Amino acid sequence: MIKPVARINVVPALPESLRRLQELAYNMRWAWDHDTIALFRRLDRDLWEATGRNPVWMLGLVSQERLNAVCEDPAFMAHLHTVCDSFDAYMSDSHTWYNTHYGQEEPPTIAYFSMEFGITECLQNYSGGLGVLSGDHLKSASDLGLPLVGVGLLYQEGYFHQYLNADGYQQESYPINDYSNLPVTLQRNKDGTPITISVPMPGRELYAYIWKVQVGRIPLFLLDSNTPMNTREEDRNLTDRLYGGDRRTRIRQEILMGIGGIRALESLGLRPSICHMNEGHSAFLGLERTYQIMQEHKLAFDQAREIAASSHIFTTHTPVPAGLERFGFDLMDEHFTNYYKMLGLTREQFLDLGRENMGDYQLFSMPVLALNLSAGANGVAKLHGVVSRHLWHWMYPNVPENEIPVDSITNGIHTQTWISREMGTLLDRYLDPAWRTEDSRADIWEAMEQVPDSELWRTHERRRERLVAFTRRRLRTQLENRGAPQHEVESADEVLNPDVLTIGFARRFATYKRATLLFRDLERLKKIVSNADRPVQIIFAGKAHPHDTGGKELIKQIVNIARTEDFRHAIVFLENYDMSIARMLVQGVDVWLNTPQRPKEASGTSGMKVIYNGGLNCSILDGWWAEGYNPEYGWAIGNGEEYPEQEWERQNYIESEALYNILEKDIIPLFYERGRDSLPREWIGRMKKSMQVLAPYFNTHRMVAEYTEKFYMPSFHRVKEITENNLTEGVAFATWRNQLEKVWSHIKIKHVEVSRGQVKVGSEVEVNAQIDLGQLTPDDVRVQIYYEPVDTRGEIGRNGMAVDMTPVNGNGSVYTFNARVQYDTSGERGLSVRVLPYNKYLHTSFLPSLITWA
Repeated sequence: MIKPVARINVVPALPESLRRLQELAYNMRWAWDHDTIALFRRLDRDLWEATGRNPVWMLGLVSQERLNAVCEDPAFMAHLHTVCDSFDAYMSDSHTWYNTHYGQEEPPTIAYFSMEFGITECLQNYSGGLGVLSGDHLKSASDLGLPLVGVGLLYQEGYFHQYLNADGYQQESYPINDYSNLPVTLQRNKDGTPITISVPMPGRELYAYIWKVQVGRIPLFLLDSNTPMNTREEDRNLTDRLYGGDRRTRIRQEILMGIGGIRALESLGLRPSICHMNEGHSAFLGLERTYQIMQEHKLAFDQAREIAASSHIFTTHTPVPAGLERFGFDLMDEHFTNYYKMLGLTREQFLDLGRENMGDYQLFSMPVLALNLSAGANGVAKLHGVVSRHLWHWMYPNVPENEIPVDSITNGIHTQTWISREMGTLLDRYLDPAWRTEDSRADIWEAMEQVPDSELWRTHERRRERLVAFTRRRLRTQLENRGAPQHEVESADEVLNPDVLTIGFARRFATYKRATLLFRDLERLKKIVSNADRPVQIIFAGKAHPHDTGGKELIKQIVNIARTEDFRHAIVFLENYDMSIARMLVQGVDVWLNTPQRPKEASGTSGMKVIYNGGLNCSILDGWWAEGYNPEYGWAIGNGEEYPEQEWERQNYIESEALYNILEKDIIPLFYERGRDSLPREWIGRMKKSMQVLAPYFNTHRMVAEYTEKFYMPSFHRVKEITENNLTEGVAFATWRNQLEKVWSHIKIKHVEVSRGQVKVGSEVEVNAQIDLGQLTPDDVRVQIYYEPVDTRGEIGRNGMAVDMTPVNGNGSVYTFNARVQYDTSGERGLSVRVLPYNKYLHTSFLPSLITWA
């Protein structure tokens, strides 16, 4: 390899009248604005597709002749001016949702950290659902006007490209991303040199550049370790691949993102008021922010930790213990020995921050660290909130499971990114125009009733036709690249039928997602897909992790079944699943199929994307569908049963049979039941009902607004109070909080007196509790009656209710608390009294090991 003596950045030579094309190309708003996409496609349709819909790269390749020609084209220039006017109005709009609700306040700086971001397919910085959700989060934050920045890593090779060998087995390739042809900008000092940050590594510093991706109004900062300042190749290669390498690579990536991400924001003059950890990968940021406060205010770790944690939010996406990010203590010793000494901690104190018992050994858990360093935590669907509270119950001994302080905010999707242009145009004609900016308003979607059945169906049919044409082209290319026989390549033009019921299944190929559930009875499936009067076709897509041999075997099985004579016209597997394929699928399928093992799907957002395009869902009652399902507009496989591991084979049989029955008895007859006008009226009615009910809720505008109202702004208000006057309130709170740990064990509930043992429905029971608070006062605690029907073991049920008790008198450290409970239903009821900590700056009264029961 020959190293250059100099580097020269060659930029497109755009005529003056086209200069703004470059500005449009470098702001990712184009990814969700159909008019801007149409403008770039109009400039050169072939180049647009050849560059993977990358306007930055395209502008560097388009001929000067073509550029000169469009300058003289009045229609193109009018289109350009229209797009620029829309862009300027968007960027300067001060009447955003955020300004309407919080514009009178001093704005916070909200930093959103994620390991991956899926903005659009030309920026391969994502692997799947987590990244796409992160990208949609930024897009909605931009639309809503939030003062938010994104932080992550920039991967030289991104996530792998998938191709299949002749046997149908997944192979991986890693094309290099050329940053000079991507919508990323290197951040520089005033003298033109790159801004560089560093983080500690064993025996050295790791250096990184900062790149910016502009996502509408939101800047996304990505760290890149490929800098000559890193003399070791392993350091320069650290940010090569998303989820690549071994455990040592992973912990170093997460040190760079968490600690380095905070340092990057500092170097850019941005000090976050709130940090949102999207998954536990970035949890080391909590340590760095604690260290900042320690240094600047001369505080001990325990004090600084309480102040820093007040501004941290942690979102978990993992419903099963095996999916959690954990590191061995050897790796922690290797990378943090000096760092924890800087924090003033011993090794054991440091490891306690993330310690998780795994049976006969222990590991350092990133989610445990995130929970210990955060003021708020949430799962990503209502069911996932329940699952998460069960998963983390061990951290909160003696706290009822339903009160574990892990909330839930259900995921959503960015509507304008995922809705087809055709469907959007149709909705423009019949819905309030505000559907594009206020898609969480239910009253807007009620107007779906006004959309003529014929127009809705024709719009959807056009998208199905486009999907079939797209699939044929992709399949032909796949076969050519694989070296398939010519007759097999030519047969790609005959697969699928644009008029046939089309089912889509596309997602990460993990074994728990059970992509092959549909193939358990091939004879029955053969009859379903080959029915001459009511045929069915299925399109699959998805990647397995490079190390997941089980997932790869599922892909191989599907591909080989799809090659057989019985299925080759009706079943297709599309290689290299990305946002482009996802968009075509969700915009064109009739039914979206999802078959995970409940409750292993945290949320799942792919099924949400079909809602806005008129598709219907058929799914296991898991993730978002557990709260979204209604038989008026979708289908449930099973009734939400959960099976122990030893019964999984039985579960697969039962649920595959249920799926076949739904297809044969419900979905297929309904789709092909046509009136004299050839319209499936009842099916169309379900399409409308699905959009009316689900569209206002399962979008990221609602989701981001909920994060803002539930976490961002309450945390910001709390942080403002505790950091005013040189942290006077914060230091007092931290001192109180640390003292609490020392004296809590002195609390004793000496006596509980219940006025009556039997009452009539509607009557009240008075309860008095005599409690020795030791060194605490009634202002430091919440004393509550906890009551609920007792179960068969004589214990209060898991969904008990609490009523605060009031102090009525005291003698020394012993106080009497009083409250009344009214019973509105009959039956045997249990009752107890508990003491919890209270302070106006506490985010929750449920803290690990700080609860006392009678």
